[in-house]
Amino acid sequence: MKPIYLDHAASTPVHLEVAEVMMKIMTEQLGNASSVHAFGRSAKKIINGARDAISSYLGCSPDEWVFTGGGTESDNLALFGAAHSRKGGHIITTAIEHHAVLHACEELEKEGYSITYLPVDQTGRVALKDLEAALRDDTFLISVMFANNEVGTVQPIEEIGRLAREKGILFHVDAVQALGSIPISLSSLPVDYMSFTAHKINGPQGIGGLYVRRGAPLHPRLYGGSQERGRRAGTENLAGAAGFAKAVELAAKGRAVRNEESLALRNRLLERLDQGIGQDSYKINGNAEHGLTHITNISFPGVRTDVMLMNLDMEGIAASSGSACTSGSLEISHVLRAMNLADDQLSSAIRFSTGLGNTSEEMEHVARKIETIFNRLRIKG
Repeated sequence: MKPIYLDHAASTPVHLEVAEVMMKIMTEQLGNASSVHAFGRSAKKIINGARDAISSYLGCSPDEWVFTGGGTESDNLALFGAAHSRKGGHIITTAIEHHAVLHACEELEKEGYSITYLPVDQTGRVALKDLEAALRDDTFLISVMFANNEVGTVQPIEEIGRLAREKGILFHVDAVQALGSIPISLSSLPVDYMSFTAHKINGPQGIGGLYVRRGAPLHPRLYGGSQERGRRAGTENLAGAAGFAKAVELAAKGRAVRNEESLALRNRLLERLDQGIGQDSYKINGNAEHGLTHITNISFPGVRTDVMLMNLDMEGIAASSGSACTSGSLEISHVLRAMNLADDQLSSAIRFSTGLGNTSEEMEHVARKIETIFNRLRIKG
């Protein structure tokens, strides 16, 4: 069987229709969108068209959308952009955020801002009572991810947003992993900033976006030009923006079917594992009720994560231990640690994430290989 890619939560293959849109621009379009001649105006039309399309699908105004270089920049722009619009204060986030948020918060702490890292339960979900208890008179920003990239747990974003609005607190949401899986209407969500990226929805790498509610403060991080209404300097990525817009269109139109297919793939994998190694031989990490269907985080107690991943890779199966930004490290996932899982779960967790191109036959093949690897390593142990 050909190699099997089960790491779509890290990055997805570019959809053919997205690639076609981008290739046309890269081979036919000249000019800088900031130039005033005909070529520049044509380039500007592409950027504005992409902005209009994305904002339409996400339910916001085009002037509330800022193109960035990806999800990490979008997170940083939101956090530093909100923080640097004032001096000092208190920020609340969670212990399971992506490092783009956590490391940004660490830097803000060095600058004198106070940060509270909320705990989560054993399924990775935040409790509203903990958030309320953490509020202070100087709290000005809350940052909570929509859906976790390692275990797929979805947070109560609307409830958190309503609380933030009641208290007059800005609210940022990292929706990088949620886009394409969860319906998002920014006009109705009580959110001030929301981060996105294209390469999680079969779009290109290196292009992202940040929703900034009209009136929300945003101090720029980059200087040198007036692009993006002065909020993000730099020559616009024409092909990337157009590819992102096409990817959002395809994701929005195919969301229901894709979620059904990913749930079927997940169920087939688990059914085959039940038959092969038995339910007692593995544990699923995450929230069964509030979770993304395409991410399945499984612990195989008795078999170390790195050993299982290496053996799977030798069989042509690509999975991961969690975030791609830290996959080169053998450290235990900060997400799983925050969930207070047992040691044998922490040291044996594997993330399988499905997407475009995966089939039921592949799930059966993966389960069979896991069974072989698991039994061989367990016997040796």
